[in-house]
Amino acid sequence: MSALPAETVPPSQSFLRLALANRSFVIGALITVIIAGMALLSYVWTPYSATDLSVLNKMKGVSAEHWFGTDHFGRDILSMIMVGARSSIAVAILAVGIGIVIGVPLGCYAAATGGWIDEALMRINDLVFAFPALLSAIMITAIFGPGATNAIIAIGIFNIPVFARVARAGALSIWPREFILAARASGKGKVLITIEHILPNIVSLLLVQGTIQFALGILAEAGLSYLGLGTQPPMPSWGRMLFDAQTRMMAAPHLAIFPGLAIVVTVLGLNLLGDGARDILDPRLRRVR
Repeated sequence: MSALPAETVPPSQSFLRLALANRSFVIGALITVIIAGMALLSYVWTPYSATDLSVLNKMKGVSAEHWFGTDHFGRDILSMIMVGARSSIAVAILAVGIGIVIGVPLGCYAAATGGWIDEALMRINDLVFAFPALLSAIMITAIFGPGATNAIIAIGIFNIPVFARVARAGALSIWPREFILAARASGKGKVLITIEHILPNIVSLLLVQGTIQFALGILAEAGLSYLGLGTQPPMPSWGRMLFDAQTRMMAAPHLAIFPGLAIVVTVLGLNLLGDGARDILDPRLRRVR
């Protein structure tokens, strides 16, 4: 009599079990969901208008009426942080999307082709990578003017070589595998192999890198807005709020504390989420821990 096959656990249940057991992933996911929920809520409700001025209420401290106080124009800081969250998240998502859509195909193509094409693409990649998002934004805004769209383009251009490198490295580790050799022997071309075999095997790497780049995108957007190159008034932005607060730190420290905390908590949550996702998706790290 043959032995009964062992009960298999569906991949979704296995991932959920590992995710719930990973403290970093749980904390990061909770923080990310709260920030994303706050941004979504701002589309339908905020305690006060984030753009209306109220001179009579300017520079008020923390109170039951204004939980985070008001700024030098009398705007409610909590409402501004909620609206600023959606600006930061939108810029980061679109910038990471540009990096994935352009960088991943380039990296996979370089790994599949090899030779001088691979070398040329990687050297161009290095050239683009040499220009940080901030420097790219300064050059772009010098030509087209400041704004959220140009900030997205600048951060997105910076993300392209990052995802190209990750995709290429992951693809190069998969191409020598036996199942790839079997697929080539069966007559499949490089494009079909990349779509059917390479991409599914590197998607975990791309997800983890995407989380990290998303956090860096939040920081980059805040930095560009601080310099006046990102989201423009009257739309609130965390970086712009810090810029407006720098000359009023002694009189009203809450103007800088709360937007600064929003940036720190958001980036921390995304980094914890990415770190936890890497531990879950990489079986080698699970064995070590």
